[in-house]
Amino acid sequence: MAARTRTGSAKTGRKDAMPASVLFVCNLNAIRSPIAEALLKKSHGARIFIDSAGVSPAEEGDPFAAEVLREAGFDLSLRAPKSIAEIDDVTSFDLIVALTPEAKEKAEALTRSSATDVEYWEIADPLAAPTGGNRERRLAAYRELRDAIARRIESRFGSASTATG
Repeated sequence: MAARTRTGSAKTGRKDAMPASVLFVCNLNAIRSPIAEALLKKSHGARIFIDSAGVSPAEEGDPFAAEVLREAGFDLSLRAPKSIAEIDDVTSFDLIVALTPEAKEKAEALTRSSATDVEYWEIADPLAAPTGGNRERRLAAYRELRDAIARRIESRFGSASTATG
């Protein structure tokens, strides 16, 4: 059986097929996956159903993630992180984008016998950046994360103008 984790899809044979639904998964669903969800919803939310979840979700959203999204014009209320176990049927998604190795492993296990594609995007954890507790350095790390995810989304899904036109 061919591996479905992409760089190419065993299901379709096409690397960049436009999915109708996308689930972003990371460890806590507090930083990376909610940022990715917000960014993709802003650019493609009218055409793609988008959600996010965590393998072991945090108890609350991350205020730095909310702040850097607000700076970029997004309204991310501090919604409670959710577990991938709370998703009724992960195999109903066309694409799961795993943002951590643990999320990739979980997504592959849950979709082993389905047509759902799994992509792994290696996205650095801003909490791992040496910030020394300094608020500005921490915000800089989160901004870098937000911008890296935005570039990856545009590369994978195209810009909003190309998606609608």
